[in-house]
Amino acid sequence: MKRALLSVSDKSKLIELATALDKAGVELISTGGTAKAIAEAGIEVTDASEVTGFPECLDGRVKTLHPHIHGGILARTSHAPDNDELDKLGIEPIELVVVNLYPFKETILKPDITPAEATEFIDIGGPTMIRAAAKNFAHVCILSSPNQYDAFIQEVESGEGISFKTRKKLAKDAFAHTADYDSAISNYFDSIVDDEPSTQFNISLPLSQELRYGENPHQKAAVYGNQQDAIDCFHGKQLSYNNYLDVDAALNIISDFKTGKPACAIIKHTIPCGVGIGESLNEAYERAFSTDTVSPFGGIVVVNQELDVETAQSIDKIFTEIIIAPSFSEEAKELLIQKKNRRLIRIKETSNAGSGTTFRSIFGGLLKQDSDTEPFDESEFKVVTSRKPSEAEMQDLLFSWKVVRHVKSNAIVYAKDGRTLGIGSGQTSRVDSSEIAVAKAKKEGLPLEGSAIASDAFFPFSDGVEAAAEAGVTAVIQPGGSIRDEEVIAKANEHDMTMIFTGKRHFKH
Repeated sequence: MKRALLSVSDKSKLIELATALDKAGVELISTGGTAKAIAEAGIEVTDASEVTGFPECLDGRVKTLHPHIHGGILARTSHAPDNDELDKLGIEPIELVVVNLYPFKETILKPDITPAEATEFIDIGGPTMIRAAAKNFAHVCILSSPNQYDAFIQEVESGEGISFKTRKKLAKDAFAHTADYDSAISNYFDSIVDDEPSTQFNISLPLSQELRYGENPHQKAAVYGNQQDAIDCFHGKQLSYNNYLDVDAALNIISDFKTGKPACAIIKHTIPCGVGIGESLNEAYERAFSTDTVSPFGGIVVVNQELDVETAQSIDKIFTEIIIAPSFSEEAKELLIQKKNRRLIRIKETSNAGSGTTFRSIFGGLLKQDSDTEPFDESEFKVVTSRKPSEAEMQDLLFSWKVVRHVKSNAIVYAKDGRTLGIGSGQTSRVDSSEIAVAKAKKEGLPLEGSAIASDAFFPFSDGVEAAAEAGVTAVIQPGGSIRDEEVIAKANEHDMTMIFTGKRHFKH
């Protein structure tokens, strides 16, 4: 290796790399701030403009886009005609390219960034050099991340040259890097151009970790993205595939209770076993737990405020696999970490759970939709019965409506006084879901008299309301929209029930 070109935005470990290359007798070519940093470290460096014979121009927009640079990178030095042409044109080969790109993704995360400002951070020369070097990996090494420098330096210092295996791996990483970069740019322009749906959707996520297995032991699995931006799993073993699904469900439901009274939800197989709010966090937990005292074993508990020791003691009475909270008191933490297999997760302030977009893989591609997590607009609610809800009934209706959209369809939730009394989910018949919810309430000895019922979709027939009335329900909340709405309303009036149409359905498959 005789010549290297270095042009980096992230200058982490740059001097260590430049020092190792200089010691190995490699000529260093560089641009702008990178050249300045290397020179200030006392290392000899040639400015790229001396190689091209052309100065940087357009406020630095054009630095390396020149045949004397790209010819040197793309030349197949094992191919005699390429070497002859290099000699004829006065171009010298470049055998190492060290490039990382303008921080476009970090820039667009800044508040109030304008498109004009964002586009200044779209790198042109960098991706061109990276792709050229990666294409010619048989003859050229490409370092596209400071994370690669240490291993590369070791191989340089071995004196045996850079192996073909290493060059191929670096090329793979380089193309992944430019694909991720271009995806970020494409998706940014999707967000600022009113053109829905986009004709092309790009997803590029870094590997977060390989998982032991998937939903079942015979399935391979990995998790991609930046989960560490949303949560901090500070105690317990690595989360499993199923754990990630459950944690996601827990974060989504608790996002509906970010403000207001202390709240708690207990999750099993992504479905709420029970949800409660109270004057204290322990009261909220006890209310959530009382909905179903069997299913929470081995489940997930999530709360909306710091977990105190009193609540921790209540949770600790049964085996709970994962406990999630914005923070943990020292006393609660000391108690809960005594069980090494229990995971403790802190929700970070940067968490965007409960917002954005959802995806579902299907045959030949994926489905993309807005997340069903917009705050409710009560001004859109319409009381359709003769009787209006009392203040207490209204609170029960709002609470049950928050919960029901996190339950798999067909979904029914009975609730009263800040607690779920019965949850029916995932049934092909709405009546079946209701019957399951009623049966669960009876099993736990929870009376349904004076309770509210929430349905994620309209009641297609009046029999659902009839069954709710027989169970003791006095208030109903549902989207409305059935061709038999008038029959359903009449049945509610017949039983002196109050009913709200929200105008929004909340199917969850």
